[in-house]
Amino acid sequence: MEHKDPIFNIRHSLAHVMARAVLEHFPDALLTIGPPTENGFYYDFSFSTPITDKDLPKIEKTMRKIIPTWNEFAVREVSEKEAREMFKGNTFKLELIDAIVSRGEKLTVYTSGDFADLCAGPHVASARELDTAVFKLTHIAGAYWKGDENREMLTRVYALAFGSKEELEAYEAMLKEAKDRDHRKLGKELDLFTFSDLVGPGLPLFTPKGTALRQAIVDKIYGFQKEFGYTPVSIPHITKKELYQTSGHWEKFGDELFQVKSREGAEFIMKPMNCPHHTQIYASQMRSYKDLPLRYTEATMVYRDEQAGELLGLSRVRSITQDDGHVFCTPEQMEDEIGGIIAVIKKFYTSLDLFTPEKYSLTLSVRDPNTPEKYLGEDATWDLAENTLESVAKKNNLEYVRAEGDASFYGPKLDFIFKDALGRKWQLATAQLDFQMPKRFGLEYVDRDGTRKTPVMIHRAIAGSLERFLSVIIEHFAGAFPFWMSPVQVAIIPIKETHDEKAREVFNSLSDLGYRAEITRSADAFGKRIRQAKNDKVPYVIIIGDKDIEAGKVTLESRDAGQIGQVSVEDILVRFKTEQAK
Repeated sequence: MEHKDPIFNIRHSLAHVMARAVLEHFPDALLTIGPPTENGFYYDFSFSTPITDKDLPKIEKTMRKIIPTWNEFAVREVSEKEAREMFKGNTFKLELIDAIVSRGEKLTVYTSGDFADLCAGPHVASARELDTAVFKLTHIAGAYWKGDENREMLTRVYALAFGSKEELEAYEAMLKEAKDRDHRKLGKELDLFTFSDLVGPGLPLFTPKGTALRQAIVDKIYGFQKEFGYTPVSIPHITKKELYQTSGHWEKFGDELFQVKSREGAEFIMKPMNCPHHTQIYASQMRSYKDLPLRYTEATMVYRDEQAGELLGLSRVRSITQDDGHVFCTPEQMEDEIGGIIAVIKKFYTSLDLFTPEKYSLTLSVRDPNTPEKYLGEDATWDLAENTLESVAKKNNLEYVRAEGDASFYGPKLDFIFKDALGRKWQLATAQLDFQMPKRFGLEYVDRDGTRKTPVMIHRAIAGSLERFLSVIIEHFAGAFPFWMSPVQVAIIPIKETHDEKAREVFNSLSDLGYRAEITRSADAFGKRIRQAKNDKVPYVIIIGDKDIEAGKVTLESRDAGQIGQVSVEDILVRFKTEQAK
């Protein structure tokens, strides 16, 4: 059966062509798997002699020679015995055969020309469909067999494939733009964060500017959610492992937990999330329905033992700052509380110009009915939770896509997905309903009739992982952040030393009101200081010279609007107040 998108079948078929071309040059290579991807395809090989990117042009050239010689992609079902005979000597294919047989699925082989491969398909019906495809082998990389770092290291050959030359060129232009916007590159250029071999991989260190950027984001979120009654709490970074055994995280995430021991041999865990700790603040005293809802918020680090090979800048780290929030409420309060979370999400992402129909989408992530064993709790509570989230989405006029199997193991969620300047999609904000954790921890409140009942727990994240959010937002804005977020909002540049006193006076006026300003040293060349401010992508530059002092004003330049001219400090304060509120 063909895939609904024809380019999928083309990409999958080109993977087979590439495998055949590789065997032309490296006949002892062992084939493993070669799936299509969102923008092309890849194939994993086991080579006895290592290959490099320099080998790709000849492989690609051979692919182009092969395509005209093939006709159809013929599929036939084979017996287990026949399959084992066809792929004897290839331990990877034999392992795949074992897995397919154990699942009770059919074994199928696709044949084109003199090449046959174990494959479930689909592929193009005729190789002539490949004539118009535009493809390009791009690079090689290492890949563990089945993604398991304890298994064999294979060589993955990547390729791009599109329906036209224009599509390929557009995608390559996007890749170039993405490289220029890479948050690791900009983080260094803008002096936002660094890594140290002595500290360890996946443990970023934030500079003063990077810390100002982080704090601006946290403050913005706190400001928006304050009106909804959230109060800050603070918890330790370690806990006894029993906390996570009770919550269910130990069994599910045990391999990702950092474990430490005290001098007395007691076992502790570096917290991988905050919700179990927050349950214990709730449990510290008996609650009444009159106390609910309780809304806790905290921006704090958690720690997860991510595999070294998966660490990538701020996108994947081991120390993760969560802008976390948890609500404990009655079932009757669920819809209003989730509505409040949605309101904060709307306000925050509107301040980033991302909450528009073109730039965001919403997923209602629910359980997979075919795998009930993956989820904690009873069907009735899951039904209630899923229906509640769907109802809130509809009441807020939010279009959504229902995604079966994407729920957390303890409850369904609303996932907000945002599209960046390059068209890439990122899941950032979320609201999750949880009936399981309060029950597991025995949380209670006294209801109106005097009976004890279990509260509902709502997990919410606005930015999510602050490190991952920063990796996205640095690349989205290419380091040219909105005024409210910029680490340095205004650079004050006195032309000469005789202008330093006025510069200090302007600096004090701005910093006293909480604006992040800096004065550049008048001893350095004026042109150099102007260039540095532009390279740092500072939103505003204030220049102070003789004519400005004579006029009792300063000269203002905007990163986005260009030269503004001489203005009073009072006018600047009015302008900044408006910008800060956006």
